[in-house]
Amino acid sequence: MPERPVSSISRAFPDRVEVRGRDLTGDLMGRLSFTEYFHLLLTGDEPTEEQRAFLDVLLVAIAEHGLMPTNVAARMTLAAAPGSPQGAVAAGILGAGPVVLGTAGECARVLAAARDSEPQDIARELRDAGAKIPGFGHPVHSPVDPRAERILELADERGVSGEHVALARAFGEAVASLWDKPMPMNVSMPIAAVMLDLGYTPEDVDAVPILARVASLLAHLAEERRSPTGFAMARAAEEAVEYRPQ
Repeated sequence: MPERPVSSISRAFPDRVEVRGRDLTGDLMGRLSFTEYFHLLLTGDEPTEEQRAFLDVLLVAIAEHGLMPTNVAARMTLAAAPGSPQGAVAAGILGAGPVVLGTAGECARVLAAARDSEPQDIARELRDAGAKIPGFGHPVHSPVDPRAERILELADERGVSGEHVALARAFGEAVASLWDKPMPMNVSMPIAAVMLDLGYTPEDVDAVPILARVASLLAHLAEERRSPTGFAMARAAEEAVEYRPQ
């Protein structure tokens, strides 16, 4: 017979809820912050102090960036379906791809590959193939992404900068030498580098921007209820796009 499927995250019993082998009400509630609890859910272990501190830093860094398409989609969905906040959140998250929310997970995989290769060689191969290099370039922030600068600054100050932060900086030097236009390091690359240096996997890195953006979406939906903009944005779209019947 095939082996029975296993989950190690949680189970509800008549008298208790167990999460990662710990009693939810008797142990976790009142002891762990949500950031610590997220780490426990994601990895199965409670975070070190540096892991907790930098998860907080990164979640704050990536949560909000103005009226981006993810937030616009959520607001317009709530305007059309006021009784479905979960649908509005889902609409926003479905639009949270690498162009809008960043490429932190992809950066983590590039950094992991660079352990056995030279960043200059990887960057050159991507350039020669006409591919974009994850973690570099930003439509708004120039000549630097202030969020990226602050993450690296904090990593240095707190002594967590390791192999992957060094590789991220080496990629920055490679990009500066190979591309004929400014390509500032954006927030995704230091998110990946610091998380890898703190022991997370590339798959763990994928989760952080999504969790952060959910918090932002909920804030936009709360504001949408108080000060509706969804239909105004829909009207603006109609006015901005020319209709040409064919």
